[in-house]
Amino acid sequence: MNLCSIASGSSGNCIYVGNQDTNILIDAGISGKRVVDGLTSIDVNPEKLSAILVTHEHSDHISGIGVLSRKYKTPIYATAETINAILKTKSVGRIPDGLLHMIEPDQPFLIDDIKVEPFSISHDAANPVCYTFEEDGHRIGMATDLGTYNEYIIEKLSGLEALLLEANHDINMLQVGAYPYYLKQRILGNRGHLSNENSGKLISKIMNSNLKHVFLGHLSKENNYAELAYETVKVELEQNTEYSSNPFHLSVANREEPSLFVTVS
Repeated sequence: MNLCSIASGSSGNCIYVGNQDTNILIDAGISGKRVVDGLTSIDVNPEKLSAILVTHEHSDHISGIGVLSRKYKTPIYATAETINAILKTKSVGRIPDGLLHMIEPDQPFLIDDIKVEPFSISHDAANPVCYTFEEDGHRIGMATDLGTYNEYIIEKLSGLEALLLEANHDINMLQVGAYPYYLKQRILGNRGHLSNENSGKLISKIMNSNLKHVFLGHLSKENNYAELAYETVKVELEQNTEYSSNPFHLSVANREEPSLFVTVS
């Protein structure tokens, strides 16, 4: 299986997971053109998309799903509550009949030969989920837009070989920045976003000898930057794991263009 971030940041998110026969997008919160350009850059034909999995209904995750579903007849998977919220979002436009498929947290399903498991996250949306993917015993995961984590999240992300995980903000940058008080409280709350520090702590909890690749994603443009996220998470890993002794690659997903393409096999 392959993992690539097409775009990841507070302004738009789109992640690719797939293999030779199956091509899955998690979210499409960027323009259809950017999605197509991103897929083309990693040699994936957008006409061969197998599915779009939606995490939740916020615009930075769904703004491109309508045009992709209309142009390529790509099936869309989301929880019932998320589907209802999407249908009320006028900016998405019409989604062709028969393309919306309801899923439930903790109920795995197959997209061709890839097993997909949605799991619940804590975020201020209708019924948000993130996903793990499994093929022939190899596992990939993604988790963004989670205000906190617990043993349930740790369990869902255990045993992965590659992961894209949120590192949304630096707490100090957020606290002293220009955001209004209510927005700061939302981001810092249990239904907000994961800080750099907490991202590092969560990776420390799920670190295993098979975990070879971690992308840090969904960085805030105003309250974070790539070098700070990387260094903060690295410090957490060095303090809490045998990070330096493991063959392990940590990188930051790019906001505007596809990031490192990784394969687990």
